[in-house]
Amino acid sequence: MKRSILYTLIMLLFAVALVACNGMNTLLKSGQPDDIYKQALKYYEKEKWSRAATLFEGAHHYYIGTSREDSITFFHARCKFKGHDYETASQLLDDFRRRFGRSAFIEEAEAMYAYCFYQMSPGPARDQTMTGKAVIAINEFVSRYPNSDKVENFMKMNDELTDRMHEKAYLNAYTYYKIGRYKSAIVALKNALRTYPESRFREEIMFLIVDSSYRLAENSIAEKQTDRYLAMLDSYLSFHEEFPESEHTKEVDRMAEKARDYLARNKQNDATEEAQK
Repeated sequence: MKRSILYTLIMLLFAVALVACNGMNTLLKSGQPDDIYKQALKYYEKEKWSRAATLFEGAHHYYIGTSREDSITFFHARCKFKGHDYETASQLLDDFRRRFGRSAFIEEAEAMYAYCFYQMSPGPARDQTMTGKAVIAINEFVSRYPNSDKVENFMKMNDELTDRMHEKAYLNAYTYYKIGRYKSAIVALKNALRTYPESRFREEIMFLIVDSSYRLAENSIAEKQTDRYLAMLDSYLSFHEEFPESEHTKEVDRMAEKARDYLARNKQNDATEEAQK
């Protein structure tokens, strides 16, 4: 009995949707732009974003060059935005802000444009190109509309996105460390530190530079070990000076002691060889 009722309801909803779809198709083919526009507004007010977007898109070409073009373009973009189609919305909003810079909707369009990229920004494990675009768009909005009531929220979003890029830089460098490519890890870690000096991963990055430098020196051929141990000790001193109370202190102290022991033995061997000559 329950299955029968559920099936009936599904079929009824499908029939209603089909009628609505056929009605929209008929309206779009009618060649009556005012009717299309008015129906689009009715769907828009009822928050039926997909239907409204279809009709706004269908009406748009009738109003190119008229005073209504900017509002139709904006409403179409906002429907896509509200329907969570952020990629399409960002493209429509970018076109809108370039063409209708004096529109009454421009501030809202700029805000939605930035928010689209925020929504499309992936987690830190993935490529952060979209995150970079989001940061740029957010900062452009804040610069242009410093008194907007959206600024506070956008600044929080900016902090979140920036931290995401910090984490991505750290994870990229850590990947080299994890697979034992210590020379590449050192380069990537130093680049991450140079690019994002305020990163919350700063202590861990500096520790990994010391650790990678030690492991690189330890596994190097004899001709390169002295220079690499000296470079490792430079990194150690920088780490120790900045983070004297770090939980990694004992570990880096142990590495530094072994590096100094090697350098001392090497110096003694060189002195012995020189004396024998």
